[in-house]
Amino acid sequence: MTDGATMSAKKDALVNIGGFFACNDKKTYDAVANLAVVYEGLHTYGGLAGRDMEAMAIGIREAVDDDHQAARIGQVRYLGRRIMEAGVPIVTPIGSHAVFLDARRILPHLDQDEYPAQALAAEIYRRSGVRAMERGNVSAGRDPKTGENRRPKLELVRLTIPRRVYTQAHMDFVVEATTETCERASAIRGLAMTHEPEYLRFFQARFEPLR
Repeated sequence: MTDGATMSAKKDALVNIGGFFACNDKKTYDAVANLAVVYEGLHTYGGLAGRDMEAMAIGIREAVDDDHQAARIGQVRYLGRRIMEAGVPIVTPIGSHAVFLDARRILPHLDQDEYPAQALAAEIYRRSGVRAMERGNVSAGRDPKTGENRRPKLELVRLTIPRRVYTQAHMDFVVEATTETCERASAIRGLAMTHEPEYLRFFQARFEPLR
């Protein structure tokens, strides 16, 4: 049981836009519906075109198909197992939509304020074109009272796998790119943040390598 939930339909509902909010409290529902009108569109469609709503309805049905889930989760586990076999530390157990590299263990020579997860993601992209996502000090933001970075316990690089996009050969390439980058981990330098937006800095911040 839960009091409320949100869902990004861009994940397992197999569409490129949309999502939903659900709750079991009428007062909360009315408040959210009012905000939807202000920011998204009438609560009956949330700013989505009719074709997108239809696609999402079909995607929700397909997403709960056992064969689809077995293929999707199986691909993620394949990637995670291959990376583990190569000696790269990841978060276990392996999840259902992404593999998380443990950047603190991969780059122990970098202080958290040198953004190790961001540095690792950038190096993987620089070497191979594989785009990953930082989930660490950059994402955690700053303490509003002290202005210091929050320094979370985890410094992770997320390798998220879109549904029905990549082949096993693509997964093998990601394994090779990740492994080769981590083999040269000691040479990876930390980063300095050169531009920090007020909100969501993990989307818009800019960095340069430390010398």
